[in-house]
Amino acid sequence: MKYPRIAALIVLALAAPFAPSCLDVAESRARRDLEVGKASSGEASVVVTEGLAAVRRISPGELSLWASAPALSIRLTDARGGPWSVRIENLLADAELTAEANGNAVSVEVVESPFPTERTFRLTVPAGAEVRLTLRPPDEALLDPWRFAVYADVQEDIDRVQDIYRLMNETAGIRFALISGDLTAQGTPEQLERFQREMKTLGFPCYATLGNHELGTRDDLYHEWFGRGNYTFVFRGVQFTMLDSASATIDPVAYGLLEGWLADGRERLHVATMHLAPIDPVGTRNGSFASRPEANKLLEMLADGRVDLTFYGHIHSFYAFENAGIPAYISGGGGAIPERLDGIGRHFVTVDVEPPGKVTQVAVVRVD
Repeated sequence: MKYPRIAALIVLALAAPFAPSCLDVAESRARRDLEVGKASSGEASVVVTEGLAAVRRISPGELSLWASAPALSIRLTDARGGPWSVRIENLLADAELTAEANGNAVSVEVVESPFPTERTFRLTVPAGAEVRLTLRPPDEALLDPWRFAVYADVQEDIDRVQDIYRLMNETAGIRFALISGDLTAQGTPEQLERFQREMKTLGFPCYATLGNHELGTRDDLYHEWFGRGNYTFVFRGVQFTMLDSASATIDPVAYGLLEGWLADGRERLHVATMHLAPIDPVGTRNGSFASRPEANKLLEMLADGRVDLTFYGHIHSFYAFENAGIPAYISGGGGAIPERLDGIGRHFVTVDVEPPGKVTQVAVVRVD
């Protein structure tokens, strides 16, 4: 009588990697993504299109956002109307904000800021009207050569991150950086705030997704500070897709979004970034997805969607390899405990782009 039951358990165990999990460990984060950029207070409300900014604060006459992309489209309404102060952090230093309501332009006053990636705008919201705010850098659609940077895994080495930022500022041509997770040691409010504060010295913004270390306290705190873990945006002919693989998986909700993003990006140069690589290129730390079938599924999607370049973190070194024929890079040199005897210390990566669809160079910039 015991053997049929044992056989059934074996069948279930073998089938488990291929069946949908009854415990989707990233589901709450993926669903929380869908609410990022939406908030209200009293008779006022705000919606950021595609959730590309976290609403850090909304109160009568005051709005504060943390941007996750170079360009933003924002809808702001206030039944009572009146003067508003809109503070946007993590923006490109030359980005401009325009506003219109009922088809008419709304005057916007710029308040000087001590930081290049932060600006406050003042405007008057007509009572009951929807004001459409548009944040745009002047080169958003320019197809000249340009450069971005990638790094990850700062964690407990936050005290030394200014060395990295100093060299980033000295490296010519970087328009913005991507952070592929493990910004902090444990994802506490104090650590998230510290990371954002240290970023203020940079001359350009950093667009992030989270890593497993951001899950150490509560997995909702990251969203409050940095916004979505899964999102996409386009800049200068390149589509950037950030994915939340912090739990060694991608949630089904995010897969649904990814299908549309891949369709949109088929004719563009497309860069995908996440924390854990689907398949570990060396296997020394098992820094890969928990499920090999899921890893294969994701890589097949990225290849079919013509993704051109992938970046990962988690492994504290630098690796250049290929996944499903897609050039792949691990850059985990933000300062966390490094791999031993690999000759790679703290570093970041620069990527030179020649629009409309060519990467001319991926280079390691050593900090140590």
